[in-house]
Amino acid sequence: MNAPLASPVESAPQSTAPVLEFRGITVSFDGPPVLNNISFSVAPGETRILLGPAGVGKSVLLKTANGLVQPDSGTVAILGENITGLPERTLIPMRARTGMVFQEGALFDSLTVRDNVAYQLIQERVADEEVDERVHTALRFVGLEQTFSLFPSSLSGGMRRRVAIARALIHYPELLLYDSPTGGLDPVTSTTIIELIVKQRDVYKTPSLLVTHRLQDAFTMCSHRFDTEKDAMVPLPEGETHTNTSFLMLNEGELIFDGSLHDLVRSENKFVREFIE
Repeated sequence: MNAPLASPVESAPQSTAPVLEFRGITVSFDGPPVLNNISFSVAPGETRILLGPAGVGKSVLLKTANGLVQPDSGTVAILGENITGLPERTLIPMRARTGMVFQEGALFDSLTVRDNVAYQLIQERVADEEVDERVHTALRFVGLEQTFSLFPSSLSGGMRRRVAIARALIHYPELLLYDSPTGGLDPVTSTTIIELIVKQRDVYKTPSLLVTHRLQDAFTMCSHRFDTEKDAMVPLPEGETHTNTSFLMLNEGELIFDGSLHDLVRSENKFVREFIE
């Protein structure tokens, strides 16, 4: 069985304060707001799935979460610290406490898998022996230890996404951000990626914000758990949903839904109904 990454903060006292909090965020790019007065939070151990069609601001919101995009108004707090308006040099150590899986993986083609996964560690001049050990551990978690010395060009699309997840985990993140991790992948490969995300959620319990337009992925995450004895994702009993996984939905820059799967499928909002049916 592939063991989870061991975190140096794993035994620290658990806080009940939000890990990520948006307070009245508005973002525009010399035009109408892309995001308009958005407020929500991610609690410790919670996974939030952000739904919506292409072009409604999901990726912009995710980039606002770690300071890659600055809001016109409102504030963003990560791990209790307001990051709004901070200079890049101050944001860098904060980003080191989070892990981000970009759309389509965003690996460096000229670097090996080892150096892609360890990119931040290399920048920090971590000793080679420790780098190798931590990369092997991260790759083992995603089932790709054999790719250590390969280049991204020799990997399938799904394998590249799994390497991107390993890179996001290498720093023992306290928050994970996933930007459409299954976008462009076939259904079988998408399920493999979702199983990894469910594994991270249930074994390591890292709070997460996941952006997707794929309802199947979202429903799979809510209706399954990771069984460590079987080393596999298994369905929950019929009628049950994962208690720490909930939904958000954007439309035209507005947050139009915030709640559980139960509430989502029973929503009377016209746009929500059309999206899920």
